[in-house]
Amino acid sequence: MKKMSSLALALLSGTAAAAAVPAAPVPAAAPASASASAAAHKIDGGHLLRHIKALASDEFEGRAPATRGEAITITYLQDELKKLGLAPANPDGSYLQKVPLVYVQPSPTLVYSAAGKPVPLNFPADYVAWTPRVERKVALANSELVFVGYGVQAPEYKWDDYKGMDLRGKTLVMLINDPPLPDPKRPSRLDPAQFGGAVTSYYGRWSNKFETAARLGAAGALIVHETRQAGYPYDVVRNSWGRGSYGLKYTKGDHPSYPGVAGWLQLERARELFRAAGQDFDALKKAALSREFKPVPLGATVTASVANAWNEMPSHNVVAKIDGADPKLKDEVVIYSAHWDHFGIDESLPGPRTRQIFHGAQDNASGVAALLEIARAYKALPQAPRRSVLFLLTTGEERGLLGAQYYARHPLFPAAKTVLNINVDGLNLWGKTRDIELTGHGKSTADELVAAVAKLQGRVVRPEGNPEMGAFYRSDQLEFAKMGVPVVYTHGGREFIGKPPGYAAGTLDAYTAHDYHKVTDVVHPNWDLSGAVQDVELLFQVGLRAAQDAATPQWKPGAEFRAARDAAALPAPIPAAK
Repeated sequence: MKKMSSLALALLSGTAAAAAVPAAPVPAAAPASASASAAAHKIDGGHLLRHIKALASDEFEGRAPATRGEAITITYLQDELKKLGLAPANPDGSYLQKVPLVYVQPSPTLVYSAAGKPVPLNFPADYVAWTPRVERKVALANSELVFVGYGVQAPEYKWDDYKGMDLRGKTLVMLINDPPLPDPKRPSRLDPAQFGGAVTSYYGRWSNKFETAARLGAAGALIVHETRQAGYPYDVVRNSWGRGSYGLKYTKGDHPSYPGVAGWLQLERARELFRAAGQDFDALKKAALSREFKPVPLGATVTASVANAWNEMPSHNVVAKIDGADPKLKDEVVIYSAHWDHFGIDESLPGPRTRQIFHGAQDNASGVAALLEIARAYKALPQAPRRSVLFLLTTGEERGLLGAQYYARHPLFPAAKTVLNINVDGLNLWGKTRDIELTGHGKSTADELVAAVAKLQGRVVRPEGNPEMGAFYRSDQLEFAKMGVPVVYTHGGREFIGKPPGYAAGTLDAYTAHDYHKVTDVVHPNWDLSGAVQDVELLFQVGLRAAQDAATPQWKPGAEFRAARDAAALPAPIPAAK
């Protein structure tokens, strides 16, 4: 996509803080279910559509961060939050959390040396590499190469590919995905009890591998690309990382979550590297399937550099809150999140301007509209809930979950006080359903909250339909999960009431095929927002229960984020109000 010409456009610096919202009286008990139901019924399809139409209009110019479209968007959101009577959540008294984005264009070089022979590789045909550091040049000089198998540390699976080896200053070479462990009962299939079986866990994600390498002090990390295991060809890697990318500008006190040089190796170049070092790639790959595997120094070194050019892109999360009414619990919080950003304008596209704007109606004007309606429902309660509720509208989701990532590093409520995140990334705009899909089903006890509310609606909860797509790891809730916070991330169901067989494929799948991340993601006259209202009511009720209940959601045994939750010491269950 063409880089916007208005990256340096100055944004509104934040409007005056809204008048302080008076503290609600402390409730003697949780709001009655009748009151909660009445508040839920305030959620209105007409209001949802009004917000979606505004946010997805040509006037908002595709809502790209650090453009005129952002300035218009965040002004609209602040105005709506004020009308609803929500307090600004930033300690400076504003609705804006500044997020320092950058667009970085890397120019890397890489040479490995084995058996005394230097071998230069070609960028991006043989490898891609970049640095998370906003520095003019980052370099590695004769960094020792170490093969670390799948690069996984997963205590709940008793798996550690590092075995305590000191890897500081070294460059790690690792395999893609989780270790594919066969099912002892059916060896032709993967063991569902290990790393999610056929479903990639977070340990298999490239981002987690780089994060682990950085945590262990590695200077660099290279993932060997394999098409079948990745699910996409090397061309995707080259096109994604061989060009400029968006990131956060790290300030003093921040620490990049990736090593100094991160990248991918094309498979055949990796094989050649291993052969030059006197190693057998396939034999080491097989050895990496054992829990007993230990890192293998390759007897080779790498010298690499990444020269950077960048543009700074100051952007903003929008934050508002409802203070909890219980003095003992108001410093705990339930967070609703939705990203406001989309892809802006591509003036190279043919046709009139409206055909050059990425309107992002479903993705994610609809999610933003959902948060505004949920906020309206909370304000309709006779009493505020016991815990506080934060509404977080993030920037930079489409650029790599950057607004949520920044919030995770600079939270307004610490992880130890955050009991649940409910993320909304797109609504069902095609009618009511008998079911609702829960992405990440089985990971936390928050599932039980969703199931209980769905049952009251006469619906059932189903796991996501295509878990192999890794949707759980592709939206803002991931950044909260990494903090250790249990999350809820739903998608509309597929059993549409009163619709013929195949209706879901003709709508949801057609949207993915024809409109997703395209200029045609616009408001359509045949939308039926009754299903959106149904789902938004459910998310309101789920969050309200989490904000009221004595017990807080917890990760289940085997969830890859449970260790982070234990480290954060999230709130323990507390006595119910009397």
